[in-house]
Amino acid sequence: MIQTGRIEDSLGRGGIRFDGGRHYKAKIGFVLLAMEQTIEEDMFKLAPEGVGVHFQRAPMANRVDVDTLSAMASGIGDAAALIVPEVELDVICYACTSGSVVIGEDKVFAELNRGAPAAKPTSIISGVMRALEAVNAKKITVATPYVDPVNEIEKVYMAERGFEILNIQGLNIENDEDMVRVTPDYIFEFAKQVDRPDSDAIFISCGALRSVDIIHALEAETGKPVITSNQAMMWDCLRLAGVIDRSDKYGRLLRER
Repeated sequence: MIQTGRIEDSLGRGGIRFDGGRHYKAKIGFVLLAMEQTIEEDMFKLAPEGVGVHFQRAPMANRVDVDTLSAMASGIGDAAALIVPEVELDVICYACTSGSVVIGEDKVFAELNRGAPAAKPTSIISGVMRALEAVNAKKITVATPYVDPVNEIEKVYMAERGFEILNIQGLNIENDEDMVRVTPDYIFEFAKQVDRPDSDAIFISCGALRSVDIIHALEAETGKPVITSNQAMMWDCLRLAGVIDRSDKYGRLLRER
């Protein structure tokens, strides 16, 4: 039988040794769509040692359109409040590209602050635009899985913030369950088709797509930076948290910026 009382007495309460835990560099929280299946795995893949990634889901119907994205706004703050409660996060991020542009960053940030007031708020689209600026890209081509009304909102949103959208095309997929099943090789070919010779960078929009798997190959093929939603989101969260680790596995952004 283990005699825990004797062990505590012999070591002494004041002798317990603490360190920063596994997440000694930063703790990052992500609010996901209820049906999301790609982002968690990507964030674990992209997070450097010492960075904790923590998740909560906000209610949403499994149909990605303007109405369903708009309706989830109030659930963002409620979800943020449930991510490691009473533990201060360094950064809190709303992890939906299309939702970020439909709801708007100001409203998203207000909701994130309501749920996690001590954390720095951000969103995927915020990270994407900062990433594009970091690689000095102004003329952009955009490949998405979305329906046309969502694409139009994203195009206008980015154009209002100074980006010239040379081309934006979507796959007209409404169901998130189908977005997660688009093969990486198809994403590669679709993004090449959408690109234009005079673009500064290619942006592959949507956290549900497995785009991080083809960043390196697409950059090698096109000779230009490739920004994807999940890659840009992690880069943005790391830099906001003061983490400057780099990686040579997921494109020019994480390797050089």
